[in-house]
Amino acid sequence: MATYIFRFFIFWYICGVFLVTFDWLPPWLEWANSVFLITAGVVAGIYFMKMYGVWRGIIYSLIIIVVSIYVEHLGVKYNFLFGAYHYTENFGLKIADTPITIGFAWLLIIGCSHELARVLSQGWSRWASRFIFVVTGALAAVTMDLILDPVSFKVKEYWIWEDPGFYYDIPFSNFFGWFVLAALFHLIFLFIHRDLEDKNVHPWPQRMVLTFGLIIFLFLCIAFTGRLYGAIVFVSALTLLWYGLYFWRRSNVSTRT
Repeated sequence: MATYIFRFFIFWYICGVFLVTFDWLPPWLEWANSVFLITAGVVAGIYFMKMYGVWRGIIYSLIIIVVSIYVEHLGVKYNFLFGAYHYTENFGLKIADTPITIGFAWLLIIGCSHELARVLSQGWSRWASRFIFVVTGALAAVTMDLILDPVSFKVKEYWIWEDPGFYYDIPFSNFFGWFVLAALFHLIFLFIHRDLEDKNVHPWPQRMVLTFGLIIFLFLCIAFTGRLYGAIVFVSALTLLWYGLYFWRRSNVSTRT
């Protein structure tokens, strides 16, 4: 069943690359965006279950979904952590002024950043490994937001920033908030499950690191139609760096073992 869900995600993704990038998505099919985000989040949840056991995976996924929705609600209502912003009606069904899909989007992002951080943090001393895991996981999440936010704000208008900022009118507080919340989720993981070593769960680590690139590529395509060329170059360079570090570290660790 898990593999079929991932295949459905890939199928929906391919459709989305063309429909969303070229703005071919008809108004009556807007719900497809929510289905895509929920499916992507479920893929990340399956990854956690495969890696760390069903119940730990479910509990951790639910923590990410619930906490992220609540924190985003505080952000919308009180400008907490991220800055002043609000969601439009383009992002699906809301609860307390916050789209439900945002929880699944955060689950997807933490799943992708977790896999990168898991490999990059292997082979160090215990405390160094945990520090690297939290920091690199948070930075990888911010990397994804560096393309998600400009596209969602400037091109798709899923949410609106009320205060100007240095990066496509997005305030610095948003990226700082992303770093803090992503770091918190990675810290929570260390309390739930302390083992970051490889498991015999092929091919889910590979699927998750692939998903990282697929999501960024989708938003790069949309950014191109929206003429966000600076974001394209910047995030493309960062993505290549992450992949280079990931495969270098994975090769280095496997050679030692």
